[in-house]
Amino acid sequence: MTTEKLVVFPACSAPGPVQAAKQDKIISKTWSFATPRLLLRESPTRSETSSWGEVLHIAIIGSGISGLVCARLLSRDHDVTVFESAGHVGGHAHTVSIDLDGQSYDVDTGFLVYNDRTYPVFSQMLRDLCVDTVPTSMSFSVRCDRSGLEYNGTSLNGIFAQRQNSLRPTFWKMLRDIGRFNRNGSRDFSTLPDDLTVGDYLTTGGYSAAFAQQYLLPMGAAIWSCPREAFLQFPIRFILEFYHHHGLLSLTDRPIWRTVAGGSKHYVDKLISPFRDKIRCNHPVSRVRRMESEVIVSHVGGSEAFDEVIFACHSDQALRLLDDPDELETELLTSFPYSDNTAVLHTDSSILPQRRRAWASWNYRIFRRPETRPTVTYLLNHLQGVRSPHSLCVTLNAEDMIDPAHVLRRFRYSHPVFTTERAAVQQQHGSVIRRRRTSYCGAYWRNGFHEDGVVSGLAVCRRFGIPGWSSDQATLHRPATVAANRDAAS
Repeated sequence: MTTEKLVVFPACSAPGPVQAAKQDKIISKTWSFATPRLLLRESPTRSETSSWGEVLHIAIIGSGISGLVCARLLSRDHDVTVFESAGHVGGHAHTVSIDLDGQSYDVDTGFLVYNDRTYPVFSQMLRDLCVDTVPTSMSFSVRCDRSGLEYNGTSLNGIFAQRQNSLRPTFWKMLRDIGRFNRNGSRDFSTLPDDLTVGDYLTTGGYSAAFAQQYLLPMGAAIWSCPREAFLQFPIRFILEFYHHHGLLSLTDRPIWRTVAGGSKHYVDKLISPFRDKIRCNHPVSRVRRMESEVIVSHVGGSEAFDEVIFACHSDQALRLLDDPDELETELLTSFPYSDNTAVLHTDSSILPQRRRAWASWNYRIFRRPETRPTVTYLLNHLQGVRSPHSLCVTLNAEDMIDPAHVLRRFRYSHPVFTTERAAVQQQHGSVIRRRRTSYCGAYWRNGFHEDGVVSGLAVCRRFGIPGWSSDQATLHRPATVAANRDAAS
């Protein structure tokens, strides 16, 4: 079986022969890593795709990255309608404009960063959409109110930002365990069983409480926006594979992280430009009924009939909307619990580490009170290069600890929580694509991030007979008669 080469969106300018060869080589390699088994199968059978020239009326529920990728590709040959319950397009790609002292700032509150190594398809999409991006810092700090500990893991000055750390035996034990975990993880990540949890791995390995509570669990909780106790139940193989690919088990082999210049709204605007008029914001769907010959979507404006429906929302939301979920759908969609998080955009720097040299891009806070949800603060001045005399922050789950006078906006986001059943369930994604006139996509089918949303959306598009876009003419790899047939049908 050969690996497919894919250019997802039309390039803004035709590459030269050397550049094109390099792009092909990169895409060939990264596509095999980024794409689930479904996309690496041989070409789909005719029964899996729509007939050439047949125009389908497709409802897409959700305008996050997965839904927008589906809408962008499918709208070239089909009539798509995107339903979005919120007042903005993009899901977690949410840029807001704020005014401080007469100065306007565009900042992101959900999706913030990506890198070329582990986001290969998303990166290609941004390049082909001519979206400007800039390098960013991905430093990480921990502030523990229970022990008084503070550190920033980026440099020696940050690690010992609190000078008495050098006198703490528990701190040195934590540092030694970090090195041991990285070495063991690099060795073990491909051989561990899928049902072994993070907690079990830590116990078996004899790692210290300081390492677990003040390093590994805060980092995991920050990455997946889940409680530290929930992270203990994550499958360790999943975590180590993720850490390995992202260079988190190494001090040197780390990807260069980037952020969208001016905010993620710029990529969203370019992505939706061909089908902007097909998006209905503030249009929550209340029910989806599947008939033998059509799908009835009930929403705030009434009910409409479609040929097919694509659920590009969270799995629990999709299950609630289905009028008659069957046994397979119920089993798969209930396998991804979600963690709800309140995000506050603010300028209260007291939520950050007390010592400024411990400030980082990601700042985890452990309060004295029992923790039910993670508290992490994203310092946008570092992450997005925001030049402001104010510390622009997005903090999860600490509303009562932020001075109300410094609060700018509030948001709610939900993030998938992964269990030891994750791998077996995700392998069945293909079984619920174009089944009963229904398809599902979303980042929860992989690791929970933007790249995963793109890849799962492409998995759905493939079943509609769309393998990807050409890099020069922005035309589908299809017979020329398709466009003519579509025009005739309309």
